[in-house]
Amino acid sequence: MSNNPAMKGVLSPVVTPFDANLAPDAGRLVKHCKWLIDNNVGLAVFGTNSEANSMSTREKLRLLDALAESGLPTERMMPGTGACALDDSVELTKRAVELGCGGVLMLPPFYYKGVPEEGLYRNFSEIIQRVGDDRLRIYLYHIPPVAQVGIPLGLIERLLKDYPGIVAGAKDSSGDWSNTKAMIDNFAAQGFDVYPGSESFLLQAMRAGGAGCISATANVNPGPIAKLAATWQDDDADAQQEGLNVTRGIFQTYVMIPALKAAIAHYGRDPEWNRLRPPLVELTADEQKDLVAKLDASGFAMPGLAA
Repeated sequence: MSNNPAMKGVLSPVVTPFDANLAPDAGRLVKHCKWLIDNNVGLAVFGTNSEANSMSTREKLRLLDALAESGLPTERMMPGTGACALDDSVELTKRAVELGCGGVLMLPPFYYKGVPEEGLYRNFSEIIQRVGDDRLRIYLYHIPPVAQVGIPLGLIERLLKDYPGIVAGAKDSSGDWSNTKAMIDNFAAQGFDVYPGSESFLLQAMRAGGAGCISATANVNPGPIAKLAATWQDDDADAQQEGLNVTRGIFQTYVMIPALKAAIAHYGRDPEWNRLRPPLVELTADEQKDLVAKLDASGFAMPGLAA
């Protein structure tokens, strides 16, 4: 049985808006998060698509406080708290637990490559012990295409044995369905919730016993993705999945983060959303026009965003 039913379904690694000085824009972030919650999507703030590793720990703490103070349901939040520095991971994780967040999404320390499984175990174990709170729920973040440091099955097995309940699940952004299925097959029966990192695998995951998905495009297509997670046993589930794949395919023809922001800027009628923090750059004007044209031709919409 799941450790945390509030985390079931779809979560979005929420894109972060920046102001003209490249500071995180809490007001715009809160507005976008409220729209996502209204569309039944949870908030995996400070994920890869949030440009989290371009922000300082202090900035993340301020944003997390602003989200909580806005009245957003913290039990539906899974902030990313993994960092290369142990103290940063501990500080962010403690604040998330204090605010009542439903869980934290935790990268391994990713700077040093080729580290042994024992080193990764010590990192997660040290964080758990320093936080020292039974309310902690850690979701391990497996994204070897970016981090180049993964979460092997043997590490999950060991952490589950030593920290049952606290080690609650994983996001698998490997893009390798066989790895996602292995996580589900080996650990879901122990209450370990597995989320593929793309809605392209959502239906397969739900049928195999997964918990939902944590997907970049949930930033822009939340309603339909959340609908499939809730109705995956219905007769039209395969057709729903095909529709999601069309939208995902359009976004994947561009650099993902600037494409997401371009869509929010256009359909939300707020060009400030196009701003990214270096080293990332926005889509060109031609790319933005091309993206919107393809989305419009597919029948894509973001209802309520501009309200």
